[in-house]
Amino acid sequence: MVEKTAIWESAASTALRWHREGHGAVLATVIETWGSAPRRTGAQLVVSGDGRIEGSVSGGCVEGAVVLEAQEALKEGLSRVLEFGVSDGDAFAVGLACGGTIRILVEPVGSALPLCVLEELVAAQQSRQAVTYEINLASGRARLLKDGYPERLRSDRSGFEDDGETFVAVHNPPLRLVIVGAVHIAQSLVPMAQIAGYDPYVIDPRAAFATPERFPGVTLLEDWPDEAVTTLGLDHRTALVLLTHDPKLDDPALIAALDRDCFYFGALGSKRTHAKRLDRLRASGSSEAQLQRIHGPIGLDLGASGPSEIAVAILAEMTAVLRGKQT
Repeated sequence: MVEKTAIWESAASTALRWHREGHGAVLATVIETWGSAPRRTGAQLVVSGDGRIEGSVSGGCVEGAVVLEAQEALKEGLSRVLEFGVSDGDAFAVGLACGGTIRILVEPVGSALPLCVLEELVAAQQSRQAVTYEINLASGRARLLKDGYPERLRSDRSGFEDDGETFVAVHNPPLRLVIVGAVHIAQSLVPMAQIAGYDPYVIDPRAAFATPERFPGVTLLEDWPDEAVTTLGLDHRTALVLLTHDPKLDDPALIAALDRDCFYFGALGSKRTHAKRLDRLRASGSSEAQLQRIHGPIGLDLGASGPSEIAVAILAEMTAVLRGKQT
C-alpha cells in the first residue's frame, strides 16, 4: 500500500489549522439561497487574518466582499450575517448578477465559533463520522450533534428549521471513490473525481499498473481486491467502480462489497459481458436485489469514445445517483 501525499482537508480543518498557526481564521457558510444562487446551502469559505481563502460561497461572485467582511468580523470577534442579491446594489457591484440571492453566516474562530466545537467537528470529519452543526442566529448558541437531524444527514441537506432562527449545517464524511483497476480510464477518472470532491483510492494487485508515477498523490492498494475493499470499510458516501474487465479481479471485489451501503456500484463491460457477470454473481450467492444495484455497462450513455470520455460518463452517472436523479 502506498500512502498518498495529498490529504483531503475540509473547510473546518483549514480554519482550525490557520487559527492554530496564529493567522486567525473565519468560517463563512451559505445559510440560505433563493433563485439561481451559484452555491448550495452549506457551502463554505475559509478566510485567514492575512487574506488567504479556501473554498467558495458563490463561485467567485461575492468572495471579495465576504473576505473584507470576514476580516472586520475577526477584529471584532463577532459573527455577522451577510446578504447579497441581484436587487442589492452592493451585491451587483461585486458581480452577483445571475438572478439569485444568498445569505452568508460569518463566524470568527475562537470567539463566535467556539474553538472546542471546531476541534470536535474536525475530529469527527477525520474519523468519517457524520455530524450536524446547529446554531441559533438569535442567541448565537452553537453546538455539534452526533445523533441529531437524521433526515438532513440522509439527504445531505443543510438549512433552517421551522423556527427560522436555527440553522443546521450537515457535515457528512467526504465522498470516496474506490477504483478496482489502475487502467487508463482510472487515470482520467481520478483527477476528475478529485475536482468533484472525491477522495480516490485505486486497487490493483498488478504492481506495474498501480504506481505513484501513474497515480500521483493517490492511495494505491496492491492487495487482492476483495481484501482491499474490506480493509477500506465501504460506506454510504462511497462509490465503487470496477474497471479491470477481468472477472478474477472484479468479481471478488463485488462479492465482498455488495452487502455494503455504497451509494454507487459500477462495472466496465458490454451488455453481454455484464450479463455473464450477473450469472457468475448469482452462482456465488448474490441476491437479485444486490445485482440490481450494479450499474453495467458503467456510465451514462453519452456515446463516449476513449478513456477520458468514458471517465466523464462514469462521473456523470455517479453524480446522478448521488443526487437522486437516477437509481
